[in-house]
Amino acid sequence: MLYLKPGTPALILAPMEGVTDAPFRAFITRSGGFDYCVSEFIRVSGHPVPEHVFRRDVPELAHGSKTAAGIPVQIQILGGDPGRMAESAQNAVRAGALGIDINFGCPAPTVNRNDGGATLLKYPERIESIVRAVRDAVPAALPVSAKLRLGFDDPEAIHENAKRAEAGGAAWITIHGRTKTQGYIPPAYWKPIGVVTRTLSIPVVANGEIWSLEDFKRCREDSDSIHFMLGRGALAVPGLALQIRKELGLEPAGSGADLRFPDLPGARAWQEVFRKYSEVQPSEKRMKQWARYLHSRNTIDWWDRIKGLGSTSEILTHLGQR
Repeated sequence: MLYLKPGTPALILAPMEGVTDAPFRAFITRSGGFDYCVSEFIRVSGHPVPEHVFRRDVPELAHGSKTAAGIPVQIQILGGDPGRMAESAQNAVRAGALGIDINFGCPAPTVNRNDGGATLLKYPERIESIVRAVRDAVPAALPVSAKLRLGFDDPEAIHENAKRAEAGGAAWITIHGRTKTQGYIPPAYWKPIGVVTRTLSIPVVANGEIWSLEDFKRCREDSDSIHFMLGRGALAVPGLALQIRKELGLEPAGSGADLRFPDLPGARAWQEVFRKYSEVQPSEKRMKQWARYLHSRNTIDWWDRIKGLGSTSEILTHLGQR
């Protein structure tokens, strides 16, 4: 069952639209770094989302809502209408969802203009009503959680919004340590998360700007949390989750944990990793997208040599060259 266990630390793969898709989730969870994943958000707009859309967008639903490595995938939905959100959540459960997460954090202007994501942080009462509607709509045994930012433009808003999410019945909340207007500009502010952690009676997951083991240690101290969500850091430094697990005293998660990432940046060192990724990822665009994240933190030294290549076979051939 998909739950944060009291007193047991957890590491979660963040949802990143267009990035952490099902092939990437299948791949990265083979490393044993994550306790569960959250799907890319599924938007609830003029009509409830039908079951077949959840099955199409989250193929893990056909396999117990787990990746091949046995790691649970939680369904994330985004929207501003409590009734449609509730009915969509019911459809997700019928499709096989193990739990529902509600996105109150997406800062994208197109999402915010259409009554979704971080724009709802301006309306605490709506956060509570949406969480409550979804919580009441799905079986009590399945968790409902919420993803928040510190606020829309006022970081003090997190205190009221977090209480509202808890009052609505959230089993836990995840807090990204920036406001909507701050976007993804460094730094993330973890200390306000710590105030919320010490205030609520439900678990709080800390998120934002965890790029290294040192970042994690500072986040843990400031946030006072034992649960952490990794997003861009997990893409740029894919071995980071296992480093953090070791620091937390956790064993690798899932079955097998047969994927290891090289310590060296050279192309030959990464050839086998990308060959394995190509087995689940049919898109060379997505392969290069991941390589660009690796390049952003100097994890690899060969991005400039593959960015102009046009096919997966060319990329793999290049990686095999001395």
